Amino acid sequence: MTMDLEVSEPIDFSSGDHQHLVRKTADVSTHPKSGQPHTTSAPGPQETRKDPYLKSPEKWNTYVVQITNDSTPEESHTNSSSSPFSDAAVRRDFIIKVFLILSVQLLITASIISTFVFWEALRSWVRANPWFTYITFPAFFVVLIVLACCGKLRRQVPANYILLVLFTVLEGLMLGAVASFYKVHEVLWATAATTLVTVALTLFALQTKWDFTMLNGMLFVLTVVLIVYGIIVIAIRAYWLHVLYAAIGTVIFSLYLVMDVQLMMGGRHRYSLDPEEYVFAALNIYLDIINLFLFILQLTANR
Repeated sequence: MTMDLEVSEPIDFSSGDHQHLVRKTADVSTHPKSGQPHTTSAPGPQETRKDPYLKSPEKWNTYVVQITNDSTPEESHTNSSSSPFSDAAVRRDFIIKVFLILSVQLLITASIISTFVFWEALRSWVRANPWFTYITFPAFFVVLIVLACCGKLRRQVPANYILLVLFTVLEGLMLGAVASFYKVHEVLWATAATTLVTVALTLFALQTKWDFTMLNGMLFVLTVVLIVYGIIVIAIRAYWLHVLYAAIGTVIFSLYLVMDVQLMMGGRHRYSLDPEEYVFAALNIYLDIINLFLFILQLTANR
């Protein structure tokens, strides 16, 4: 038995035309079981003129199949929407790793701040030597730029962990120096309020159907406005300006916290981080919590 295939007219596989082709092929393959060879009559002259692909009257059955690389709209959407977070195990391991790193960072920061707040001699020394705060801030900012801009470096182990620990220690020293200028009960109230807000916003980000990952551009513009407003507050010392500045900063970084948690989660959200960016994800959420603490601390002190 001989079967020739020629490509002439397309067949839409999504419409079920290929099923007819499969049935015809099965009929041809099972026909010899009757004991007779399978033959076909030669096409007539009119059929030869109508079909240019029949070159001789001795041709066997001809089936026309066209296979293209074009995909259906549904397949294109599926391929474009696939991401590393489509695997539930990868997403779960990534989230666990981020929260473990974040917990260690917050524990280190809280320990350093507690040392500055409850050690009276250290509080007095920091107040008498403001240069300590001025030194820690540039060092902290340099490490932050390295972690934010050097993508390959923050993916390399153990360099990424070393930089993250150094960044956390510098941040804790800077926050401890700032907390030294506040009363103990003010720091404790700000810590408790920050903890409650962080837990509530994290739970909200995990269960809400709203996608906050698309607010990145708007939040960046609001942050620039907040920086300009902060410069005005420094120049114009007014109580209500400080309260408004702290309140606006609290709202902005609350939105940042929800957005960064959803970026870490991935899944149904429009934007997500790469699974290898666990250090970057932990750093984003950590900075959101720290900024929330600073603005809530200002509100507590103003009260």
